Amino acid sequence: MKSLIITYDKFQDHEVVYPYYRLTEEGEVTLMAHTGGKIFGILGTNMTSHVPVKDLDPDTFYEIYQRQFDLLVLPGGVKAMEKLRQEKRVIQFISDWNQKGKVIACTCSGAQLLISAKVVAGRKISAYYAMEDDVTNAGAIYSRDPVVVDGNIVTSPHYDFMGPWLKTAIDMVKNV
Repeated sequence: MKSLIITYDKFQDHEVVYPYYRLTEEGEVTLMAHTGGKIFGILGTNMTSHVPVKDLDPDTFYEIYQRQFDLLVLPGGVKAMEKLRQEKRVIQFISDWNQKGKVIACTCSGAQLLISAKVVAGRKISAYYAMEDDVTNAGAIYSRDPVVVDGNIVTSPHYDFMGPWLKTAIDMVKNV
């Protein structure tokens, strides 16, 4: 299994560190961010970004990564998401990934990326409680359930539910 985590500086530490190391037990994990090298969470944890978003060629970016990876992980961190959702390449990538029906695991304020990619309308989506209006205004049904599966998207509102959320996503990929 090959997983791709997309984030930005000021990510929510729990929501990047846990998926990264848990998914390494399943196979290869690539961390993509705005820059290559060290990036820092809001609590100070540093992780290594393997691929800088800004250096990617939009003509090959989507095809290469969508063919290579099985799971897309969108962690939270409100400050990170405010910046990351401005990266149009990332938003297009999420939209394309969703159109192919590939599994997306999204937690907390990562739902901002789903909203910007316009993939939530008509779906049941769990997100951080402060995003209820955003989710609803985007045409989705907001839920505070610990884990919500709607089609190819599995969402969770908070890092308190990381275990069941990621297990669900892994099981979805394995059962495709």
